[in-house]
Amino acid sequence: MNVEEYIKKYDRLFDVSPSFKAKQFAEKYNFLDYMIERYIHMFQGELEDFLYHCSIPLVKSIRCNDLLINCEKLTERMRNKGFELQKVDWLLHGYRVVTVPKSPSLGATLEYLSGFYYIQGLASMVPPYVLSPNENDVVLDMAASPGSKTTQISQLMGNKGLILAVEKSRERIKTLLSNINRMKAKNVILLRTDSKNLVNSSLKFSKILLDAPCSGEGLIPEDPSRKTKTTISDLRRFFVEQLLMVNSAYQLLDDGGTLVYSTCSIAPEEDEAVVNFAIEELGMEVEKIEGYPADDGIEEFMQVKFNPEVKKCIRFYPHKSYTEGFFVCKLRKK
Repeated sequence: MNVEEYIKKYDRLFDVSPSFKAKQFAEKYNFLDYMIERYIHMFQGELEDFLYHCSIPLVKSIRCNDLLINCEKLTERMRNKGFELQKVDWLLHGYRVVTVPKSPSLGATLEYLSGFYYIQGLASMVPPYVLSPNENDVVLDMAASPGSKTTQISQLMGNKGLILAVEKSRERIKTLLSNINRMKAKNVILLRTDSKNLVNSSLKFSKILLDAPCSGEGLIPEDPSRKTKTTISDLRRFFVEQLLMVNSAYQLLDDGGTLVYSTCSIAPEEDEAVVNFAIEELGMEVEKIEGYPADDGIEEFMQVKFNPEVKKCIRFYPHKSYTEGFFVCKLRKK
């Protein structure tokens, strides 16, 4: 089955008829009603808890860049400026910023400008750890801007090995370059193109991160506009693009290589439905992710069943892990 046939098979995911209950909750919480209908199926008795937490801003968090500074020393320096950092026990370099002074802002300190830390969501830090790159790897970051994960991968590699960071937007690649320079990531090559174009080259990679362009449906606590930003047609377009990118990633990956697929979305249409393609059509193997306060992947959604292996993927929710909504899956090419 090719991508086009797979899209036709799962087009029913995008035929959503909001119920009266969904319309009521949509009006109460200011969401698009098709979104609420899907949440009813996803959360059931947890629906209002989830919707309530979508209206609560997340505590800011940072990733310490131990390429440039000892993390304990960073904590001390930030405390002297009025910032209280709380170590996150399930992230090697992750800290919640539990106290913030009136001045300076988190993005205006000398430490920030020196690349000692990156302002980054906690769940967003998980994909590079799951990828687990080392100095012997040749890594592809398929949609690299703004650079949070690119610079984290570089950090985990100790600035050794090689990362090809791809970004097709001329404007976004400027931000990517700025962050790479600020964080002193020295093993990164930038390429401005659509990563799908790389399949026409002879390039192969031992590890690939595809933090896919998506609806951002997991970022609602940080950006309330996402409650009404993405139509069902928009969601389908993301799904199609994600399938094409996964298909390209498979072709670019070495045999036995690792692909980490992630999104800042909780939409199964962008998550399990895409991973299901990698499993059933590309023959990729899912490796279970452990050690994080996250739910398992969703095996069935809106009366559509996915391969049971998707349960090995993980999902973060604001009402459970107190992070942004996020999806992460580790795949291996046989």
